[in-house]
Order: sequence, then structure tokens, then C-alpha cells
Amino acid sequence: MQQQVRERFEEATFRANSVYELVLFDRLPHEQQQLLSDLRKDADFYGILRPRQHSALSIKSVDRDAASLFLTLQAPGHIPAYVKSQLGEQYHKTILALVLDKVLEIEWNGVFLSGLEAYMQLYARQPLSTIQGTIARLSLEAVKYAQELELHDSTKLSARLYCYNRIPLSPYWQRKFPTTDAIAEYLGLLAHSSNTLLLKRHWTKLAPVSSFDGWFRWTARHVQPAPRTSPFVYKLYVSPACEFIRDVFQTTIEVLVDGQATDFKIGKDISGLLRPDKLVVYFPSMEACQNTTVSLKQKLAGLPGHGVPFTAEIAGNGLLSWGIDPPIKEQVFTDQESESWRLWVTNRLATALLTAKVALCDKVEPWQFALERLRLDGVDTDSWAPPQLFWQMNLIVEE
Repeated sequence: MQQQVRERFEEATFRANSVYELVLFDRLPHEQQQLLSDLRKDADFYGILRPRQHSALSIKSVDRDAASLFLTLQAPGHIPAYVKSQLGEQYHKTILALVLDKVLEIEWNGVFLSGLEAYMQLYARQPLSTIQGTIARLSLEAVKYAQELELHDSTKLSARLYCYNRIPLSPYWQRKFPTTDAIAEYLGLLAHSSNTLLLKRHWTKLAPVSSFDGWFRWTARHVQPAPRTSPFVYKLYVSPACEFIRDVFQTTIEVLVDGQATDFKIGKDISGLLRPDKLVVYFPSMEACQNTTVSLKQKLAGLPGHGVPFTAEIAGNGLLSWGIDPPIKEQVFTDQESESWRLWVTNRLATALLTAKVALCDKVEPWQFALERLRLDGVDTDSWAPPQLFWQMNLIVEE
């Protein structure tokens, strides 16, 4: 935001957008209350902002302060001084995000604007970043691909973004991985195999969480995790080209013996192995994740990567990358289960893309609007690094 625009923004008049209605948690249908039950751990949780008709807009959870601001701005006016004081350095980003999300409207040259229309007035044209790395390229391709889809439902569009770069289910792969037992044999998970013996010494195999669980999962038995230095769980994505899954899996479990991983999982059906995020390892700290990554990067050097879109690249060919699952108060309310890192990203990208596409403007590409909107949530959309510092500033620590 340019300095001149920032000054006008500071003194601008805002109003609550009538496309949203504010609903107290207690007045939600019972099934929605169940989906939102974790949010009640936040003592300041109020309820949701629910779009009245626009399917392109997402339902948003709000705390008491956000609800108070929305109610205050039912009548147009300036942002209250106490809100500016509370938000501090995050004031401009927070209010701008609410405007781009169409929660608030800003008066500009006598007209109330939100979404893409406000973006065009408030943003100077930014030079396009130079794409660096396999995953950055894949991620940008994914957003541009999603822009061209004739989908008007944010959940469906998010799913298409999330699934981007999966390998097609061809007859070759169907013959190679016809059943879960065939995959277990391929990965060396049958009784008395060297992999199975290694896993039994150091890991406990977990039961499926449901009949639809598509993962083999393990949790550490003997590893004593280092003291937690962060409220987050760090995820390492190990994403080899599908032809090298078996070798990479074996190397990974050997490296994890000397690491601080707490859990890991690998796809147990054909769709799980053909997805880019086919092998995921969990750590209690960034340091533990980095230490394991150094060893893996050395031992897997030269192997081709598959590449997990919307993750932060470590190895230059897309083989290794990382992310952090968001805290519950940062998550978007949908009919899906709690959001993983990538789902958190694709849900926001999908909503922003649809917001821009509805505006039917040929001066700004929807994918550009979507990336800039995500930047307001603290995501570096050049590297796709998670906004851990941004989240820590907003996280309420339960006593």
C-alpha cells in the first residue's frame, strides 16, 4: 500500500457489508455447533459471519472484538480508536484483509468498495516475482489452473487446488498397486522384513482412524522429543517421484531412528501414493525438522522429486519441503475436518479467486488478487513459508 493511499485509508469511512450476517454461536444449528466446538476453547469466541447468498464467500469464525466491530459499522463510520490501538502494527493488514474479504466496505471517492474493486484502488501495480524452485512454479501453476475452472463453489475449487500435481491413475499404476496388501509388500511392511523389524523397534503402528483412512501411520516409541520451542507441529513432506517411493521410504525410516520425529505416515492405497504429499513426518520443533532434513537431503541427493504445491521447498527439485498445521482459531469454518497446512492455504486461495472472478475485471488477474490476499495472512507466496510468527502473535495460549 503506497504512503498516500495509506494516509487516506487511515481516515476512511467503513461499513459492515450486508452480504454477511453475524450469528451468535448459541443460535447456530446443532450440527454446526458440533463442527465449531473446538473454537469454544477460546474464551473470546463469539460466533460466525455467514454469507447470505454468495457461495463464493466463506463462513468465518469471529471473536468478540471482531463481532463488536462488525456491529459498530452497521452504520458507516471510522474504525474506532480502540481497534487501532489493539491491532497496533497489524492494523492496516487486518482491516485491509476484511475489506478484500468483503466483510467490510471502504468508502473511496464517494463509493463503498470491497473485494477486487477495493484492491484496484488500494494497491499499486506490483512487479511479478521471479519464480524460484520447483514448488514455487507448481504452486503458481496450480493457482492459474484453478482460475480457469468453471467452478463457483469454494469447497470444490479448494479441492482441485489441493489435488494439483497428483499423478493420473493409469493402468500401469493400477497393476503395480492393486491392493493395500500389494502396497505393504512393495514398501517392505510384511512380517519379518527388515523394514518391519526396524519399525517395531522404534515405532508403534497406529490403527486406522476410520474405514476411509488412507494412511499407514506410526508414532514414536522410544524417542524422547526435545523440549517444545513452539506451539506448532512441523511437517516434513518427503515427495519422491513415484518410481522411487520404496527406496525413499526405506531411507527415511532409517534416518528417523536418530531423529526427533514424533509421528509419520505414508499412503496405503494407490491414490495415496500418487498424491504429491505421499510421505509426511511430524516434529515438535523447527530445529528437529531441520536436523532430520539435513540427513535426508544428503542420503537422497540425486533422486527426482514429485513436488508438493503450497509447501516451503527445502531440496531444490521438490523432493523435500515443510509446513505447519494452523492453530484452530486461524481455520476457516467449512464442512470439512480440521484444516491441514495445505488445506488452510487452498481454502483461502479458492475464496479469493472466486471473489475476484465475480468482479469480472480484466485489469487484474484473479490469481494475482488471491496471492496478495494470502500475503495479508502472513504467507510468503514466493517461498510458501507458513506464517508462524504471525500466528504466534495471534495465538491465545490456554492455561
